[in-house]
Amino acid sequence: MKQFKRLAELYKSTLLDNVLPFWSKHSLDRQYGGYFTCLDRAGNVYDSDKFIWLQNRQVWTYSMFYNRLEKRSQWLDIARHGAEFLAKYGRDEEGNWYFALDRQGKPLVQPYNIFSDCFAAMAFSQYALASGDESAQEIALQAYNNVLRRQHNPKGKYNKAYPGTRSLKSLAIPMILANLSLEMDWLLGDSEFEAILERTVQEVMQDFRDLETGLMYENVTPEGEHLDCFDGRLINPGHGIEAMWFVMDIAHRRQDLDLINQAVDVVISTLEFGWDQEYQGIYYLMDAQGHPLQQLEWDQKLWWVHLETLVALLMGFNLTGRAECLEWFEQVHNYTWNHFSDSEYGEWFGYLNCRGELLLNLKGGKWKGCFHVPRALYLCWQQLENLDSSSE
Repeated sequence: MKQFKRLAELYKSTLLDNVLPFWSKHSLDRQYGGYFTCLDRAGNVYDSDKFIWLQNRQVWTYSMFYNRLEKRSQWLDIARHGAEFLAKYGRDEEGNWYFALDRQGKPLVQPYNIFSDCFAAMAFSQYALASGDESAQEIALQAYNNVLRRQHNPKGKYNKAYPGTRSLKSLAIPMILANLSLEMDWLLGDSEFEAILERTVQEVMQDFRDLETGLMYENVTPEGEHLDCFDGRLINPGHGIEAMWFVMDIAHRRQDLDLINQAVDVVISTLEFGWDQEYQGIYYLMDAQGHPLQQLEWDQKLWWVHLETLVALLMGFNLTGRAECLEWFEQVHNYTWNHFSDSEYGEWFGYLNCRGELLLNLKGGKWKGCFHVPRALYLCWQQLENLDSSSE
């Protein structure tokens, strides 16, 4: 179909001619190493602190494109630029990854967050594959083992919650572990790899999925039950949908069509629940029972939520041919490209208010870096090319 070919070219050209050049030009700290991620609309640096999530995500992004797209020396050089900085400054003496550093690499925020280790494992796994650097393999495996060790108590001594009163576990942990394990498969033994995948998929689909509504809850009790409180009622549509394309990816490897369809069902249910009928777009956060939320930003429209949804819908259509995936894709695609893409300066905006108006004109900050936009553009391009070739 012509539309698939045209869309594939749009996603490809935006990635290679617009988004990656933006980060290649503006983000490298040539003096101290690592990357600047706090970039305004035109790519000017407005803050020089370095957030470990985003540093590692950028190493992963450039390494991944070097491994999967083209052996461009520039991409490997940019990945190395971040990897060397992180290997030198990113961890404490026990091997735990800090949350933030200053520009020179001095620690600013303690290693309270397990996701710093998650993205370190992802980054150094891809970088080791790209560079052949054995020390990068060791760093990747150490970070991965940190994640496994800390998964049931991710914040450890930095946890502010009083123990035992209201125990909740988060969807984010098994969700990221599923994707992380796929990234690490070449470094893991087959039996270990399959066991972790099976465990994480079971937990996501059995404990966090509500069979009555088809929604993914953000937090449940350790037994997979709902609690009637702010955190217990929280629905994060973007997280739920992103987790489902991770599940689809795993299910496709196993040729498990039933599991793929279960994941697609969750994506469709989440969009029906989380789509703003008045202004369009997907809400950032919602309450499962429609109560007011504690997060004042709940009705904002965020870049990553919409991009991960595009990936999930295309993957779902590719794997099942279900018409509702393509119908929703067209709707989400039109909203996303009309509101987040910046045709004048390149890259994408991140934050809109509920009406779809620009809240912040940044291209990068504390949470937005070189990750969701390029990854989603790449994955959508690949899915669209596959659809184009299979429709001929």
